[in-house]
Amino acid sequence: MCGIIGTVGRGGETLETLVHGLTKLEYRGYDSAGVALTGEGRGVETCKCEGKIEDLKAKLETCDPTGSVGVGHTRWSTHGPPTDENAHPHRDCTGEVAVVHNGIIENYGRLRDELVAAGHEFDSDTDTEVVPHMIEDALAAGKDPDAAVRAAVAELEGSYALAVVIEGTETVFAARNDSPLVIGEDPDGGACYLASDVPAFRDFTDRVVYLEDGEFARLDADGWAVTDAAGLPVDKTVETVDWDPEDTGKSGYDHFMLKEIHEQPRALRQCLRGRVDELNATVDVGDLAGLSPPAVQLVAAGTSYHASLYAERLLQTVGIPAQAFLAHEYAISPPPIGDALVVGVSQSGETADTLAALREAEARGARTLAVTNTVGSTAEREADHVFHVRAGPEIGVAATKTFAAQQVALNLLALAFGPPDDTREVVGALRDLPGNVQALLDDSDAAAVAREYVGSDAYFFIGRGYHHPVALEGALKMKEITYEHAEGFAAGELKHGTLALVTEETPVFAVVTGGGEAARKTVGNVKEVEARDAPVVAVTDGVSDVGRYADHVLEIPETHPRAAAVLANVQLQLVAYYTAAKLGRSIDKPRNLAKSVTVE
Repeated sequence: MCGIIGTVGRGGETLETLVHGLTKLEYRGYDSAGVALTGEGRGVETCKCEGKIEDLKAKLETCDPTGSVGVGHTRWSTHGPPTDENAHPHRDCTGEVAVVHNGIIENYGRLRDELVAAGHEFDSDTDTEVVPHMIEDALAAGKDPDAAVRAAVAELEGSYALAVVIEGTETVFAARNDSPLVIGEDPDGGACYLASDVPAFRDFTDRVVYLEDGEFARLDADGWAVTDAAGLPVDKTVETVDWDPEDTGKSGYDHFMLKEIHEQPRALRQCLRGRVDELNATVDVGDLAGLSPPAVQLVAAGTSYHASLYAERLLQTVGIPAQAFLAHEYAISPPPIGDALVVGVSQSGETADTLAALREAEARGARTLAVTNTVGSTAEREADHVFHVRAGPEIGVAATKTFAAQQVALNLLALAFGPPDDTREVVGALRDLPGNVQALLDDSDAAAVAREYVGSDAYFFIGRGYHHPVALEGALKMKEITYEHAEGFAAGELKHGTLALVTEETPVFAVVTGGGEAARKTVGNVKEVEARDAPVVAVTDGVSDVGRYADHVLEIPETHPRAAAVLANVQLQLVAYYTAAKLGRSIDKPRNLAKSVTVE
């Protein structure tokens, strides 16, 4: 959710650095944005407004805060609508304290009532605004700035990543609990950065330090320091980020989403590199092969949940009992775990619901594995084991290349966990995937299909087996970026109620590959909707005769069913993208959504 940036040591470039960081973090929220700066002999100066970063930039042409240290924020609304008043940073009554926050303060109602009773005045509807007022009280009671921040944080319940600037100091104070924060260290010295995610400062440094829950940080002219709740120093490891800043640019594409769709061949090569031995038809997942789980429970949300449903089928196919769960349901009502391996699938590794589910499983004594794209994420640090999907940075809010990489990574794990027989065909199909995806991207008719059906009443997606999760993901992509009604179903469910919704204005996208029983039955479902005058778009390898009953065909190369699910999904990504483009939607920043859901 919300994006935070802070910096010390940039001198006259402080404001420019903050705005640059917010631009890189806008995928985390774009309801409103703001900055606060201060420095020696200066007050705290703020500028904020409803809208996107471009709106803030426009306001900064007349509102020009200055200072040598500062914090910034881009918001995804939780408490109060997107307004100038609810935009961060928030200040205290004196105007000497400014705070930016990501998370949810669960006890803010009681704290706010107490502060109002004590004479404090509030300007916003947010939970965040209690924090600067509590710091104000602590300062008035004689505490130094560091102690005042700690005193306020000690009263908070819930999740928070906080960054604070206080008049009279050239310091950024920070605290973390259940919301991500990372420090950036200038290799040449002199500057430090604080952010919700690395892209905010990657253009300036590749040296990072990840904060853990319960830790505090202080950034000033002497560098950075991390302490625990008792104020004792914490030894932290400085890590190096292994991706290039250019990876987070558009590279000439109109949108990040389209760029990331076209990056999927490279993402899959990265995921497979060093993990597949085609000559011996084996996979190498390192020490994870030794886990040999008797059963697997997968926990995830959104697109990652669809990847988990796909993995559920993969694992069941190799004889391992497996079940996928929505992480937020699992966390509050977990099933019997026994000796199952609990696998948390999360693009960011910071998804609050998935972290809660993993923590619940760990509390019950389960072994845990994080499957994530983000090196150094909370999921990686907290789980017993980690498997990176290696898709590279993904900026578009709608997941594309990370879903494909999750599919491939989960294939590798299923092969490693299952019996060593019958792997050659699958390994070969996985090896061929990058080239097959590229061939599909070069020849897809998705743009023409999107033009044909733009403005339809609704869009339905159906599939069986490995293609059921693809149907769900296809519908989700359509909903996320077009704002049109779309639903995905297991193909056999059509006749159990959904046919009542089918009309000549509701195109049905049917994923049909191979010529087996699942394909034959899905072709039967296609005939059912065709008989009711619904237009049909078949996503197919041409093995079955589904093309005879379809109005349009989106072709994919013939391959193993497990790999076909990856290819079919790419066609549906393109359909959603071109439909959204035709409708003029905000594709990279769809309304009400954010890239990483770090609140429950």
